[in-house]
Amino acid sequence: MPLVRSYVRSDGTRVRAHARWAPGAKRETMIFGAVALAVVGLGNSNVSAGEDGTPQPKSTVQYPIRFDHAPAARAPQPRPTVSYPIRWQR
Repeated sequence: MPLVRSYVRSDGTRVRAHARWAPGAKRETMIFGAVALAVVGLGNSNVSAGEDGTPQPKSTVQYPIRFDHAPAARAPQPRPTVSYPIRWQR
């Protein structure tokens, strides 16, 4: 949306700063709104999986996840990736 700064017309009329729609923007916004409304309307339908009596999978995950049988390992220590010393400028 372009912003029009304040200016003075050739007949001396002062025009305040205002914003206006770009040409064709209202039509494009209306089309976008209609499509968005259709998507929301179709997305909120009452159809859901499993209404025909088929069993639905149940979650077997228990949170928080703990590794009870894993050995207590220390965090890996960082290793240098080069075998030569890096000299920094002082």
